[in-house]
Amino acid sequence: MNLTSILAFTALTVTFGVLVLLAGERIRRYKGWVMLVASVFAVYWLQSSMPLRNLDFWLPTASLGLTVIVWVTINIPGRIAAREGGTVATRDTLATLTVVVAVVLLVGLTRYTDILITPSRPPDIVSILISLIVVAALAAAAGAAFGRRTGLLSIPIFLIVALFVIFKLDALARSASVVLRTLTGQATDQASALDLRWLGFSYLAFRLIHVLRDRSTGKLKAGALSLREFVSYVVFFPSLTAGPIDRVEHFTKDARSTLTPGVDDMVEGGRRIFAGVFKKFVLADTLAIFALNATNAAQTHSVPWTWLLVYAFAFRIFFDFSGYTDIAIGLGRFFGIKLPENFDHPYLKRNLTVFWNSWHITLAQWFRTYFFNPVTRALRTRTFANGKTLSPTVIILTGQVGTMLLIGLWHGITWNFVAWGAWHAAGLFVHNLWTDYSHRRAARAEQKALNDPSSQPVSEPASPLPYRAGLMGVVNVVITFHYVALGWIWFALPNLDLSLAVFRRLVGAGG
Repeated sequence: MNLTSILAFTALTVTFGVLVLLAGERIRRYKGWVMLVASVFAVYWLQSSMPLRNLDFWLPTASLGLTVIVWVTINIPGRIAAREGGTVATRDTLATLTVVVAVVLLVGLTRYTDILITPSRPPDIVSILISLIVVAALAAAAGAAFGRRTGLLSIPIFLIVALFVIFKLDALARSASVVLRTLTGQATDQASALDLRWLGFSYLAFRLIHVLRDRSTGKLKAGALSLREFVSYVVFFPSLTAGPIDRVEHFTKDARSTLTPGVDDMVEGGRRIFAGVFKKFVLADTLAIFALNATNAAQTHSVPWTWLLVYAFAFRIFFDFSGYTDIAIGLGRFFGIKLPENFDHPYLKRNLTVFWNSWHITLAQWFRTYFFNPVTRALRTRTFANGKTLSPTVIILTGQVGTMLLIGLWHGITWNFVAWGAWHAAGLFVHNLWTDYSHRRAARAEQKALNDPSSQPVSEPASPLPYRAGLMGVVNVVITFHYVALGWIWFALPNLDLSLAVFRRLVGAGG
């Protein structure tokens, strides 16, 4: 989101909040519809311009179409109709579909005006109508194929992951661009991976996989979510572009709440929006001038200046990302939606494990829930032909390496992101080994003291341990911060050679 869109969304949410305070129940019951319409419009408005003809309309439409298809997949019509209030649910579904289709057609009709929602003119209205019919057919097919067979829901999950890989892997993205340019009659020799920039697809994919996985395991029941709630959850405009990744049960609980946003919510929402704007557009954008990037990494040869670039990037990425999170949380508060916190003073943590419990919290929790825990649980129960099982050390190492590599690849499918994931996996594993060793050592010392009472002094002077613990705490914070900051070198630069050159330069080895 740029500053203009943030100001527009802030004006919308503040207006709604004020109306709720003034009119109460008469306005509150429209909260869900306001969120739905605003979010559907935002999918189109926030989409960036692309050189491929009409793609800035088709990708947002694909986001909405994919959301509807997944909703049909996890909601078997027969069961919805059979549950209590089924008639009301059907009426609400039809109303939601009508609103979504109306917004899509309204955006499409701007083709014939001078007021555009998308960066370029939408395609002709006939093409849009055909696309809506295709989405309806795909939704019906998906519901028939997977709706009653929850064991097959891994197939749509795989398809979503495949889409993600296509858009994140440069070679595949460029090939997809060639195909699309051929279909639209554009020059294929100008195809680039940058031609495909799908707004918020990473976060949309996480939310869709989350509900598909929970549906397949029985945690999410068929008919538990109305279409209006589900679309609002998946494309909720405050968190569409940069998270956080809310859980559907938490979001719908707030969305259904009869409590209206009060003065405290509005004050807190305003404070978070102001803090986020200051972090993003003042601090982060200022640091971006001299933060580490490919250009200044290649041009800087001084050791102190290279360290400055690394420090600037570390704080720039924090203020940029946490700023967007503050804005999202603030906007959500005006609708009574309490989006989860995503950052908790991460650079003040004493070890890497706690850092990852306080940096991009919702992403770490998502991977812990849907990858780390299932993988380590499966490895713990695995028995080989000789009757042996894997050691806890191997299990934890496998889970941590897999998790951090996937988090790295989620940011981009390049060797540098693989290196960044491996860097953090190694740090987490070493910290776990040290923690286990420290606990065993402390347990042995305690057991020795219990077995040999004579080793205890009769009286002890005032212990200096609190001062020592405080000093060690500061040292641990400094070490953890620098380990994370050095890891950002892999994250910030486009290739391994340049990253290694920066590492050498930090210690005065040139490069």
